Amino acid sequence: MALDFSHLPLAFQFTSPGPDLRRIGPITIRWYGLLIATSVLIGVSLSQYLAKRRHVNPELLSDLSIWLVIGAIPAARLYYVLFQWSEYAQNPERIIAIWQGGIAIHGAILGGLVATLIFAKIKQVSFWQLADLVAPSLILGQAIGRWGNFFNSEAFGSPTNLPWKLFIPEGRRPPELVNFEYFHPTFLYESVWNLIVFALLLTLFFRGIQGKPRLKLGTIFLVYLAAYSLGRLWIEGFRTDSLMLGPLRIAQVVSLTGILLGLAGLAWLYLAKRPLPDVVSTPKAEGERGG
Repeated sequence: MALDFSHLPLAFQFTSPGPDLRRIGPITIRWYGLLIATSVLIGVSLSQYLAKRRHVNPELLSDLSIWLVIGAIPAARLYYVLFQWSEYAQNPERIIAIWQGGIAIHGAILGGLVATLIFAKIKQVSFWQLADLVAPSLILGQAIGRWGNFFNSEAFGSPTNLPWKLFIPEGRRPPELVNFEYFHPTFLYESVWNLIVFALLLTLFFRGIQGKPRLKLGTIFLVYLAAYSLGRLWIEGFRTDSLMLGPLRIAQVVSLTGILLGLAGLAWLYLAKRPLPDVVSTPKAEGERGG
């Protein structure tokens, strides 16, 4: 017998008001786009602030942000479309309809990494220094961006009757679950997890400024990679719309890879006591201002 928690005083449910924030004539302002733009603006400001605290030219991070947007957003969409190609092949005009949702954070991370590597090589600065400065902004942006899934009524979990639950309109439910109304709010689980990781990264970042030994270059990004992937690994198990490759959930495979890479990198730094390979042979000192 299913337990009914609806009478509990702490019981509450999330119900999306819809994907559209406001219509101004022919222009529609969508929650998804607004959240992405907000994430970018907050992320740039935060990374510039962190750069100043590490005596790195903040304009370097401002320039990098343009590269990240150009590299990450198209890659996030392409990643999603490739794994849903059977759907988009029938409706190719929807490929560019990014405002309707359908971007994959793992695709964004891969695109952002490539963009950052190219940028670091051109500017002759340490990739790991840039990655450490951007990682807190990245995880905070992910925490904010997950609410776009809420407004679009997408990326939800399996049916649930827990005190916290997400109402999904009938038209957005999978056919086999059309008789269920409430689902796990996986957007909330991941948003909260990402905020916890964000707090961890900031704590690590400021430990050197507070007089404790400075962490080695790459540590903050590697912790981000392992910690975010750990949360995504188990949260993805709740999802009803995971991108699949045969019987495998792609996000879980990529997350497991991220955990292993993050832990291997940290072991390389602190057990083998060797610096991570970089795009420059001798990274600029942290006190040297980038161009």
